[in-house]
Amino acid sequence: MVKESGDHMKRRSKQKILLLASALLLMVVLAAAIYVNDYYRADWEEIGPYPSVPGLRVEELDKGLAFVPDEPKAGLIFYPGGKVEHKAYIPLMEACASEGVLCVLLEMPFRLAVLDVDAAAGIPEQYLQVEDWYLAGHSLGGSMAAAYLEENSQQYEGLILLGSYSTADLSDSGLSVLSLYGSEDQVLNREKYEQYRGNLPEDFRELVLEGGCHAGFGMYGVQEGDGDPSISNEEQIRLSAEAILALIEE
Repeated sequence: MVKESGDHMKRRSKQKILLLASALLLMVVLAAAIYVNDYYRADWEEIGPYPSVPGLRVEELDKGLAFVPDEPKAGLIFYPGGKVEHKAYIPLMEACASEGVLCVLLEMPFRLAVLDVDAAAGIPEQYLQVEDWYLAGHSLGGSMAAAYLEENSQQYEGLILLGSYSTADLSDSGLSVLSLYGSEDQVLNREKYEQYRGNLPEDFRELVLEGGCHAGFGMYGVQEGDGDPSISNEEQIRLSAEAILALIEE
């Protein structure tokens, strides 16, 4: 019986390790591909063609869409929710833009704002006719918008959080902050919401939309784990736009 040499055994051992590592890497890549392609898509039957508002111009940007009214009185940059197609928020952007707010709806890499926290950088410089800018975001997008403001608050007037909270300390930022969430929202982590409440300025506004849910800020269908709303998405979007405009116009 011929025994394998030590060098040959080592080579076989290395080959097995490489095969195992390759298999594990392939599994990780496949899992990541499945994860990033499992997302909430915009419901075009509900959204319809856009722009649907007279006098509103829609511009294609490198990082999304801009909804530009004839004479904008303020600017709003929006970070979409995690794993949600950004175009699901077109109705909310149009509702705000119809009242004179230039809205920029950002498209995030793989629909995850955490992969491009600085997405708002350079946007205000593209619209110099607008002096006052606000950041807004839904769910994960709201948290990432707040994270961006931690180092850039001096460039903005305020922050709007939709079903979200700020892990960044903005308590002394001087920003006007509005926090909106639906009474039936079962996705928002209420414990963390309360835990990070102190990161917002003492005078921040909080509004609970009665009958609203987590997914009601956009048009992308039912979100897993969410509560049952008693108001329509259209109604929740209308109420949200009114609250946002009230903050901007104060």
